[in-house]
Amino acid sequence: MKVTIGHLYPDLFNLYGDSGNVQCLKQRMAWRGLEAEVCPLCAGDEIDFGKLDIVVWGGGSDKGQALAVDYLAEIAAEFKDYVEDGGVVLAVCGAYQLLGKYYKADETMIEGLGILDIHTERCDERLVGNVVLDSPLFRMPVVGFENHAGRTIIGDCTPLGKVLYGRGNTGDGGYEGVVYRNVIATYLHGPLLPKNPEVSDWLLERALKRRYGEDVRLTELSDEAELRANRNMVERLVTGL
Repeated sequence: MKVTIGHLYPDLFNLYGDSGNVQCLKQRMAWRGLEAEVCPLCAGDEIDFGKLDIVVWGGGSDKGQALAVDYLAEIAAEFKDYVEDGGVVLAVCGAYQLLGKYYKADETMIEGLGILDIHTERCDERLVGNVVLDSPLFRMPVVGFENHAGRTIIGDCTPLGKVLYGRGNTGDGGYEGVVYRNVIATYLHGPLLPKNPEVSDWLLERALKRRYGEDVRLTELSDEAELRANRNMVERLVTGL
């Protein structure tokens, strides 16, 4: 079995080590004796979403988001069809914002893809620091690092998780991220996936099921180092141990 991972706009969206998410997915496939092909999809490239199993889209500056608007307009319809057809997506920070309707920064309005029924507005205070989430999708807490000035209003969308430590979507410490179909959209950098193997395997298993059928099951990995790193962060930030 094989997955094809599209790394969307690595030339414009590559802050805070988010490219490590792509390498993590590829390595977790290799550890299982499975193949993962990574396709960098740079600004202006023609994109065939029918050939992709996972789209990974990282964080970017406001300038990078503004530069991407014209390219996004060209792929908006195909990207939305991919998502509605069960395509798997991990979108981090700036990418999370651009999956929504718009991102308003001062007097600038950056149009999003409109795939998620959310919108974001920039505030003067940046929300910076470690985050721990309780997500119903996973047994272990989700951990990461946020650094964003945007406040994302998710309305009736399903959040990724409840904030146990940190600020989250709007800075009030309520909820963080969005889950929609096979999309995880979040502010969590780190990169996110190496510290959260359950999130990695959630993405991989859904991609494999979509490609090969619902009977697909990933073999278990030990994940001793990854789980220890996750647990240490939770104990330090939440339980104070």
